[in-house]
Amino acid sequence: MTQDPNCFLQVQDLVVEYTSDGKTIHAVNGVSFHLETGQALALVGETGAGKTTIAKSIMRILPNPPARVRGGSISMRGTDLLQISEAEMRKVRGKEIAMIFQDPMTALNPTMRIGDQIAEVIRLHDKVSKAESAELARKMLEMVGITAERYGNYPHQFSGGMKQRVVIAMALANSPQLLIADEPTSALDVTIQAQVMEMIRALIEKQGTSLILITHDLGLVATMCDDVAVVYAGEIIEYGSKEEIFDHPSHPYTIGLFGAIPNLESDVRRLANIEGLPPDPADLPQGCAFSPRCPHATDACRTGKPPLELIAPEHYCRCPYSAAKRQEG
Repeated sequence: MTQDPNCFLQVQDLVVEYTSDGKTIHAVNGVSFHLETGQALALVGETGAGKTTIAKSIMRILPNPPARVRGGSISMRGTDLLQISEAEMRKVRGKEIAMIFQDPMTALNPTMRIGDQIAEVIRLHDKVSKAESAELARKMLEMVGITAERYGNYPHQFSGGMKQRVVIAMALANSPQLLIADEPTSALDVTIQAQVMEMIRALIEKQGTSLILITHDLGLVATMCDDVAVVYAGEIIEYGSKEEIFDHPSHPYTIGLFGAIPNLESDVRRLANIEGLPPDPADLPQGCAFSPRCPHATDACRTGKPPLELIAPEHYCRCPYSAAKRQEG
């Protein structure tokens, strides 16, 4: 994928490694994608594929050590976020880029009132008084379905779902230009899920906010996103428009993901599954990372790493078998 200087966000050849017990964990291996203003991109794949590491790399909040960005660039409007100082990044983080974390238990300060935590985020980036920031924080609480009267409560006084709503309120408080949502509704009930996603959608439409959505919920991807990147073993193995990926899944792994979705029109005892387990990131296969589980793997797949190739307009795939099959069709 070539670099486009006109993109709002461009991630190019990102490589991230962790060190643990003397081993090198290859978490992200040459990931590239781009995002236009107001566009929504989904990162989907199994747990441990590297999706959250990609998100934390953009935010520059990887724990160092043990994590290190070993290569690549992350450019926002032409500025490489990996090259600017931490002081400059603090101005970006929370204001221009915000993240909804998957685990609200560790995202909140247990010693601070939740209203003060939201107000602090507002004051850090906007020149407003304490009273003004507190009033804005109350409005944000009500926006996510929490009464303003609970401004003075502490995190331990909230359920897991309500903590997640507080985290969402903090992320949206400054109307960020890029919102990274890591499983934003996993701790919420179905009714609140719909409300929260509708709120995020309204922000995107009103502010022109770009969205990176990390999720296992392909139904959510279908309603929220424009593009989809399928991540496996730290690599993007399939990437393209939502319509292309949903209508023409091409990589054997992507086909397996869609095969595991229940179909209300067919009566089956068991859903399709992908045989085997994801590879050990400390000992990745020499060739295609999916080859040990792939029914179409050849000796070439096991020894050489296939490139991410354009197989159709707005559709990339890292699989020679899929590319050949698509050309035949």
